Amino acid sequence: MQVLIVLLALLVSVSLAAAQTSHPPRSPVRGAASHTPYRSGGIEPAAGTWPTWVIGAAHTLRRPPPPAPAVSEAEAADLRTLAGRRDGAVRDRIAFWDTGAPSYRWNELAVAESLRRHQYTNVAARNLALVHVAVHDAMVAAWDTKYAYQRPRPSVLDRGLSTAVAVPRSPSYPAEHAVAAGAASAVLAYLYPDRAGLYAEHAEDAARSRMLAGVNYASDVSAGLALGREVAARVIARARRDGSDATWSGRVPTERGKWTGTDPILPQAGAWKPWVLASPGELRPPPPPAADSSALAEEMAELRTFRRTPKTNADAFFWEHAAGGPRSFHFWNELVGKKLLEYRLDHNAPRAARAYALTQVAFHDAAVACWEAKYAYWAIRPDQLDRGFKPLFTTPNHPSYPSGHSCFSSAAVTVLGRLFLRDAAVFEALAEESSESRLWAGIHFRSDLAAGRALGRAVAERALGWSRMATMR
Repeated sequence: MQVLIVLLALLVSVSLAAAQTSHPPRSPVRGAASHTPYRSGGIEPAAGTWPTWVIGAAHTLRRPPPPAPAVSEAEAADLRTLAGRRDGAVRDRIAFWDTGAPSYRWNELAVAESLRRHQYTNVAARNLALVHVAVHDAMVAAWDTKYAYQRPRPSVLDRGLSTAVAVPRSPSYPAEHAVAAGAASAVLAYLYPDRAGLYAEHAEDAARSRMLAGVNYASDVSAGLALGREVAARVIARARRDGSDATWSGRVPTERGKWTGTDPILPQAGAWKPWVLASPGELRPPPPPAADSSALAEEMAELRTFRRTPKTNADAFFWEHAAGGPRSFHFWNELVGKKLLEYRLDHNAPRAARAYALTQVAFHDAAVACWEAKYAYWAIRPDQLDRGFKPLFTTPNHPSYPSGHSCFSSAAVTVLGRLFLRDAAVFEALAEESSESRLWAGIHFRSDLAAGRALGRAVAERALGWSRMATMR
């Protein structure tokens, strides 16, 4: 009889264990690793420890704990209601914001605004760096909070909840799309106050899309928006002190052998506050060849004897009008989003945010350093040294040394080549063509190109060294 009782007890124990395995509890225990195995297989569990630009240690911005399980039950019920209302229009909004990483659409919006306003490269570089630094730091802080609490996604609590997108392999709280929306929309509203209402609407739309998709609770979204906006406020405070609103009080030199002209383009941009350099002139290249030197005479001879072809002309025009000039920021920026998709990093929110931020910070600081050197030396342009020499198109209205295209392209590809190693050779070829095209057009000397390339690379290495970024393979 006693043996029979023991056997029955064992059968009951086995049955209960099987039931618990087949039907996990509807109310998960907060912080219980058995219900939230994100650290072993989750997205970037260590991202909350990454270095940041403006917030210091991410844990200082850690959100309060997420709601208790009973509240999660109520929020899950709301998500089930929203899931039942998904029509074609709702699914389109979900798909729009789900394309790429959370920073992808905000980058598109920021670039479009710069293009719409015909911003010069230096201005656009500053604005894009501000947006992406805010998103990056907010995302790092979000990942600290996510893995501190490890709140399960709604579909873990409610197995019957229909989701419109793949459920991310990261804790639910706070919502990363809301984090990006709060940060980017606030910075964009600061930069373009006439469009602040539009960006606020976009932020709400992006954040709500995650509830409509069934992958975040309402409390995840509200916490994410608040966190993003808090980080944005710090970025905006820095932006107000970066010197970009200063007016230029200098003068164009009148001595022989220097650049001459009126209304030079953004002479004050060389004094803007950089992100990774100690000062704008920290990496200033050595002086260019003097206008009356034999070295510059040889470089002028190279320009006079260069035989332009339809191919070199087409390349020069491409890098001046399609992918260069005031639009060069667009060309290099677009490669970031493209490669993130190709490298299957579109669902890795912190790594995507870091790729954008590193590229834009390096681009911005290269622009500052380049302009600082330009207006420190006031180097003469080829068609000013030789009045009989005709460039392919109008020479940009700023000094020659160093070449801006060379600075920008070298900075961008140094970062991109380190992040997306398989494409490093392609990036380098693009940068070389961008740089050489300025000589083919007859608007720069060879020494301008060499100094620009070296300066751009040096600035980018500073950004990469600061970040301790792992290569994306």
